Amino acid sequence: MLEGIFRVLSDAIYFNLIKEERYMLFVNGLKVSIQLTVFAAIIGVIIGLMMAIAKLTNNRILNRIATAYTDVIRGTPSVVQLIVIYYAILGSSQLPKLLVASLAFGINSGAYVTELIRAGIQAVDKGQMEAARSLGLSYAQAMRYVIVPQAVKNILPALVSEFIVLLKETAVAGYIALDDLTRAGTIVRGRTFDPYTPFILVALIYLYLTSILTAFMGRLERRLRQSD
Repeated sequence: MLEGIFRVLSDAIYFNLIKEERYMLFVNGLKVSIQLTVFAAIIGVIIGLMMAIAKLTNNRILNRIATAYTDVIRGTPSVVQLIVIYYAILGSSQLPKLLVASLAFGINSGAYVTELIRAGIQAVDKGQMEAARSLGLSYAQAMRYVIVPQAVKNILPALVSEFIVLLKETAVAGYIALDDLTRAGTIVRGRTFDPYTPFILVALIYLYLTSILTAFMGRLERRLRQSD
Protein backbone atom coordinates (compact mmCIF):
# COMPACT_ATOMS: atom_id res chain seq x y z
CA MET A 1 0.00 0.00 0.00
CA LEU A 2 2.81 2.40 0.93
CA GLU A 3 4.55 1.55 -2.31
CA GLY A 4 1.41 2.46 -4.24
CA ILE A 5 1.07 5.81 -2.42
CA PHE A 6 4.75 6.57 -3.04
CA ARG A 7 4.33 5.80 -6.75
CA VAL A 8 1.30 8.09 -7.04
CA LEU A 9 3.15 10.93 -5.31
CA SER A 10 6.31 10.49 -7.36
CA ASP A 11 4.29 10.43 -10.61
CA ALA A 12 2.43 13.58 -9.56
CA ILE A 13 5.68 15.40 -8.76
CA TYR A 14 7.31 14.25 -12.00
CA PHE A 15 4.45 15.20 -14.33
CA ASN A 16 3.58 18.50 -12.60
CA LEU A 17 7.05 19.80 -11.74
CA ILE A 18 9.94 18.00 -13.42
CA LYS A 19 8.72 17.02 -16.90
CA GLU A 20 9.37 19.79 -19.45
CA GLU A 21 10.73 21.89 -16.53
CA ARG A 22 7.19 22.82 -15.47
CA TYR A 23 8.51 23.98 -12.10
CA MET A 24 9.73 27.10 -13.93
CA LEU A 25 6.10 28.07 -14.53
CA PHE A 26 5.59 28.13 -10.76
CA VAL A 27 8.87 29.99 -10.19
CA ASN A 28 8.02 32.68 -12.76
CA GLY A 29 4.44 32.89 -11.49
CA LEU A 30 5.73 33.36 -7.94
CA LYS A 31 7.95 36.24 -9.10
CA VAL A 32 4.97 37.94 -10.75
CA SER A 33 2.76 37.45 -7.67
CA ILE A 34 5.39 38.94 -5.35
CA GLN A 35 6.05 41.90 -7.67
CA LEU A 36 2.32 42.51 -8.03
CA THR A 37 1.79 42.42 -4.26
CA VAL A 38 4.70 44.76 -3.49
CA PHE A 39 3.70 47.33 -6.14
CA ALA A 40 0.04 47.19 -5.07
CA ALA A 41 1.00 47.58 -1.40
CA ILE A 42 3.07 50.70 -2.15
CA ILE A 43 0.24 52.23 -4.19
CA GLY A 44 -2.27 51.26 -1.50
CA VAL A 45 -0.28 52.92 1.30
CA ILE A 46 0.14 56.14 -0.72
CA ILE A 47 -3.58 56.29 -1.56
CA GLY A 48 -4.56 55.27 1.97
CA LEU A 49 -2.45 58.01 3.55
CA MET A 50 -3.89 60.73 1.29
CA MET A 51 -7.48 59.55 1.77
CA ALA A 52 -7.10 59.19 5.54
CA ILE A 53 -5.88 62.79 5.82
CA ALA A 54 -8.72 63.91 3.52
CA LYS A 55 -11.23 62.17 5.78
CA LEU A 56 -9.86 63.95 8.85
CA THR A 57 -9.84 67.46 7.38
CA ASN A 58 -12.66 69.94 7.79
CA ASN A 59 -12.91 70.32 4.00
CA ARG A 60 -16.31 68.83 3.12
CA ILE A 61 -15.46 68.18 -0.53
CA LEU A 62 -12.28 66.23 0.26
CA ASN A 63 -14.07 64.42 3.06
CA ARG A 64 -16.92 63.34 0.76
CA ILE A 65 -14.52 62.23 -1.99
CA ALA A 66 -12.56 60.09 0.48
CA THR A 67 -15.73 58.65 2.00
CA ALA A 68 -17.21 57.82 -1.43
CA TYR A 69 -13.93 56.15 -2.47
CA THR A 70 -13.75 53.89 0.57
CA ASP A 71 -17.47 53.03 0.40
CA VAL A 72 -17.39 52.11 -3.31
CA ILE A 73 -14.12 50.16 -3.23
CA ARG A 74 -14.90 48.25 -0.04
CA GLY A 75 -18.43 47.50 -1.26
CA THR A 76 -17.45 45.84 -4.55
CA PRO A 77 -15.41 42.67 -5.24
CA SER A 78 -11.74 43.13 -6.10
CA VAL A 79 -12.06 40.86 -9.15
CA VAL A 80 -14.80 43.11 -10.57
CA GLN A 81 -12.62 46.19 -9.98
CA LEU A 82 -9.72 44.47 -11.75
CA ILE A 83 -11.82 43.62 -14.82
CA VAL A 84 -13.41 47.09 -15.01
CA ILE A 85 -10.03 48.86 -14.74
CA TYR A 86 -8.34 46.55 -17.26
CA TYR A 87 -11.06 46.26 -19.91
CA ALA A 88 -13.09 49.48 -19.49
CA ILE A 89 -10.94 52.23 -17.96
CA LEU A 90 -7.47 51.31 -19.27
CA GLY A 91 -8.58 49.05 -22.13
CA SER A 92 -6.92 51.14 -24.84
CA SER A 93 -3.88 52.27 -22.86
CA GLN A 94 -1.50 49.44 -23.91
CA LEU A 95 -0.05 49.48 -20.38
CA PRO A 96 1.65 46.27 -19.17
CA LYS A 97 -0.73 43.90 -17.42
CA LEU A 98 1.45 43.89 -14.31
CA LEU A 99 1.14 47.68 -14.00
CA VAL A 100 -2.63 47.63 -14.58
CA ALA A 101 -3.11 44.86 -12.03
CA SER A 102 -0.88 46.72 -9.53
CA LEU A 103 -3.03 49.83 -9.94
CA ALA A 104 -6.26 47.85 -9.53
CA PHE A 105 -5.13 46.00 -6.41
CA GLY A 106 -3.45 49.16 -5.06
CA ILE A 107 -6.71 51.08 -5.38
CA ASN A 108 -8.53 48.23 -3.66
CA SER A 109 -5.99 47.98 -0.84
CA GLY A 110 -5.94 51.77 -0.45
CA ALA A 111 -9.55 51.77 0.77
CA TYR A 112 -8.71 49.42 3.63
CA VAL A 113 -5.42 51.17 4.42
CA THR A 114 -7.36 54.47 4.59
CA GLU A 115 -9.39 53.20 7.52
CA LEU A 116 -6.30 51.74 9.22
CA ILE A 117 -4.39 55.02 8.98
CA ARG A 118 -7.42 57.09 9.98
CA ALA A 119 -7.89 54.96 13.10
CA GLY A 120 -4.15 55.17 13.82
CA ILE A 121 -4.14 58.97 13.56
CA GLN A 122 -7.21 59.28 15.77
CA ALA A 123 -5.52 57.05 18.36
CA VAL A 124 -2.71 59.61 18.77
CA ASP A 125 -3.27 61.84 21.79
CA LYS A 126 -4.87 65.16 20.74
CA GLY A 127 -2.33 66.95 22.91
CA GLN A 128 0.37 65.97 20.39
CA MET A 129 -1.23 68.14 17.70
CA GLU A 130 -1.76 71.03 20.11
CA ALA A 131 1.86 70.82 21.28
CA ALA A 132 3.14 70.73 17.68
CA ARG A 133 1.01 73.74 16.70
CA SER A 134 2.14 75.64 19.82
CA LEU A 135 5.76 75.15 18.65
CA GLY A 136 4.92 76.98 15.42
CA LEU A 137 4.33 74.03 13.08
CA SER A 138 1.58 74.33 10.50
CA TYR A 139 -1.19 71.69 10.35
CA ALA A 140 0.57 69.92 7.46
CA GLN A 141 3.96 70.01 9.22
CA ALA A 142 2.43 68.74 12.48
CA MET A 143 0.81 65.85 10.59
CA ARG A 144 4.02 65.03 8.70
CA TYR A 145 6.56 65.25 11.51
CA VAL A 146 4.55 64.45 14.65
CA ILE A 147 1.19 62.74 14.11
CA VAL A 148 1.72 60.42 11.11
CA PRO A 149 4.99 58.85 12.43
CA GLN A 150 3.21 57.95 15.68
CA ALA A 151 0.16 56.67 13.77
CA VAL A 152 2.34 54.47 11.56
CA LYS A 153 3.85 52.87 14.66
CA ASN A 154 0.33 52.12 15.94
CA ILE A 155 -0.83 50.47 12.72
CA LEU A 156 2.29 48.61 11.53
CA PRO A 157 1.03 45.14 12.60
CA ALA A 158 -2.33 45.81 10.94
CA LEU A 159 -0.55 46.96 7.77
CA VAL A 160 1.40 43.70 7.65
CA SER A 161 -1.90 41.84 8.06
CA GLU A 162 -3.34 43.84 5.13
CA PHE A 163 -0.25 42.91 3.12
CA ILE A 164 -0.99 39.21 3.78
CA VAL A 165 -4.61 39.65 2.63
CA LEU A 166 -3.42 41.52 -0.46
CA LEU A 167 -1.02 38.72 -1.37
CA LYS A 168 -3.89 36.22 -1.40
CA GLU A 169 -6.26 38.57 -3.25
CA THR A 170 -3.83 38.92 -6.14
CA ALA A 171 -4.56 35.26 -6.94
CA VAL A 172 -7.41 36.48 -9.19
CA ALA A 173 -4.98 38.35 -11.49
CA GLY A 174 -5.38 35.49 -13.97
CA TYR A 175 -8.72 37.05 -15.00
CA ILE A 176 -6.71 39.47 -17.18
CA ALA A 177 -4.35 36.67 -18.31
CA LEU A 178 -1.48 37.84 -16.09
CA ASP A 179 0.87 34.91 -15.57
CA ASP A 180 0.88 34.89 -11.77
CA LEU A 181 1.23 31.89 -9.47
CA THR A 182 -2.39 30.74 -9.69
CA ARG A 183 -2.39 30.99 -13.48
CA ALA A 184 0.76 28.86 -13.49
CA GLY A 185 -1.26 26.19 -11.70
CA THR A 186 -4.01 26.51 -14.33
CA ILE A 187 -1.50 26.15 -17.19
CA VAL A 188 0.12 23.07 -15.63
CA ARG A 189 -3.31 21.52 -15.00
CA GLY A 190 -4.14 22.03 -18.68
CA ARG A 191 -1.01 20.16 -19.72
CA THR A 192 -1.10 17.28 -17.24
CA PHE A 193 -4.90 16.95 -16.81
CA ASP A 194 -4.21 16.59 -13.09
CA PRO A 195 -7.02 18.53 -11.37
CA TYR A 196 -5.51 18.56 -7.86
CA THR A 197 -1.72 18.55 -7.67
CA PRO A 198 -0.98 21.91 -9.40
CA PHE A 199 -3.33 23.80 -7.08
CA ILE A 200 -2.12 21.91 -4.01
CA LEU A 201 1.37 23.13 -4.93
CA VAL A 202 0.03 26.70 -5.39
CA ALA A 203 -1.73 26.50 -2.01
CA LEU A 204 1.45 25.27 -0.29
CA ILE A 205 3.49 28.13 -1.78
CA TYR A 206 0.92 30.72 -0.61
CA LEU A 207 0.83 29.07 2.83
CA TYR A 208 4.63 29.26 3.07
CA LEU A 209 4.65 32.95 2.09
CA THR A 210 1.87 33.91 4.50
CA SER A 211 3.58 31.94 7.29
CA ILE A 212 6.75 34.01 6.76
CA LEU A 213 4.78 37.26 6.87
CA THR A 214 2.83 36.12 9.96
CA ALA A 215 6.09 35.30 11.76
CA PHE A 216 7.44 38.72 10.75
CA MET A 217 4.27 40.38 12.09
CA GLY A 218 4.63 38.57 15.45
CA ARG A 219 8.26 39.64 15.73
CA LEU A 220 7.33 43.23 14.83
CA GLU A 221 4.60 43.33 17.49
CA ARG A 222 7.05 42.10 20.15
CA ARG A 223 9.58 44.79 19.20
CA LEU A 224 6.91 47.50 19.28
CA ARG A 225 5.76 46.38 22.74
CA GLN A 226 9.36 46.49 23.99
CA SER A 227 9.85 50.02 22.62
CA ASP A 228 6.73 51.40 24.41
